[in-house]
Amino acid sequence: MGQVLVLNASYEPLNITSWRRAVVMVLKGKAEGLEHDGVRRIRADLMQPTVIRLRQFVRVPYRPLPLTRRNLFQRDGHRCQYCGTGSDRLSVDHVLPRSRGGGDTWDNVTTACLSCNVRKGNRTPREAGMALARPPHRPLSGPGFEASRLVRSGHYREWAKYVIGLEPLEAPLRRVERADQLLAWAASSSS
Repeated sequence: MGQVLVLNASYEPLNITSWRRAVVMVLKGKAEGLEHDGVRRIRADLMQPTVIRLRQFVRVPYRPLPLTRRNLFQRDGHRCQYCGTGSDRLSVDHVLPRSRGGGDTWDNVTTACLSCNVRKGNRTPREAGMALARPPHRPLSGPGFEASRLVRSGHYREWAKYVIGLEPLEAPLRRVERADQLLAWAASSSS
């Protein structure tokens, strides 16, 4: 538990830093502690912060998040966006295949298990009769994206209320369960 979420004065995630640097910022009056580790104390009157907010607004230039396998799998929750499985054998699928002019962009790539990727082949999801659980999209920001990864991994749960667009972990699972129920219902009603 050595990392601290740094928020801008507007409460948007700005950075993730060490607890030592965060304590120095709090002691110098440059930041205020919003969340604290209830167990660790720096001194008698100061607990170790886990979330701090800067007192002055800092203007940060926009840097788009790079499209990498790790970032893509994190965006999609390490689950196939067609069938919902969370297997270790995931691949990158192009919604509009590259052979048809689809590029390597956040809006055209998604996570798929190997069997769904092979089944879809060189077709669009509509042509293959497959539906995406979530449409592909560009994640919001780098620091917020990294913070959401740490919250989803089970660490730093107190950061969740400061990260925009972070849905509860159970929500994607419920969508997959509902899809399975609909498929089972459709199979039973057709026979």
